[in-house]
Amino acid sequence: MLKRCIQAEWMKMRHSYLWPILIALPVFSTLLGCANYYMNRAALTNGWYSLWTQVSLFYGEFFLPVLIAICCAYVCRLEHMNKNWNMVMTAPVSAASIFISKLTIVGTLIFLVQILFTVLYLVAGYVLSMPFAVPEETVGWVFRGWIAAITISSVQLALSLRIKSFALPIGISVCAVFIGIGLYVGNIGMIFPYSLLTIGMGVLSQEKLTSMQTIQFFVMNLVFLMLVSALSIRRLKRNDVNA
Repeated sequence: MLKRCIQAEWMKMRHSYLWPILIALPVFSTLLGCANYYMNRAALTNGWYSLWTQVSLFYGEFFLPVLIAICCAYVCRLEHMNKNWNMVMTAPVSAASIFISKLTIVGTLIFLVQILFTVLYLVAGYVLSMPFAVPEETVGWVFRGWIAAITISSVQLALSLRIKSFALPIGISVCAVFIGIGLYVGNIGMIFPYSLLTIGMGVLSQEKLTSMQTIQFFVMNLVFLMLVSALSIRRLKRNDVNA
């Protein structure tokens, strides 16, 4: 049942207009970061690490959370149109399958975006003739960023399932980003999903996470993911969707 739901969700994505956005935002954020690095290269002297601070700042703090919100709103868009929720909820498909299939599709899309961003970062570094070798932390930044992105996706998907508006969940995501930055600066970022993205991707600090911080990072992501998913599935089961 879950496999069929995932296949159905993927079919909706194959010919969607979302693909140009998935490509454009990482490209745009990388270009912005590279331009900022090039104009300030006299002060940014730490090679690949300095380049990462610039490209990941635009991408990880702003464009990626917005992209997640767009994807989550898009995968719920068809159900919100023409009262299609009535048909979905009367189909022989479990609420868990509906939520997990949508989350799987969004997670897959964000994984592809992370791969694209990594390639763009490497290409930019070689074009700019970065000294030294590519940081070994890059894989960790990208992977942890993806994990945090899935957690944020569960939150955004929960919002998009309840809210018919396409733009409102995206606006909430933007507000949450600024809250997340504030909590990160206050050294309590582990308690907020959007701050976890900042921590995981090393956006504002490239210092290597300690073993305890790494464990805490993954535990908090798991807790948020399971809690939000359970609440969303419970609501789908017990409450009528606002069609």
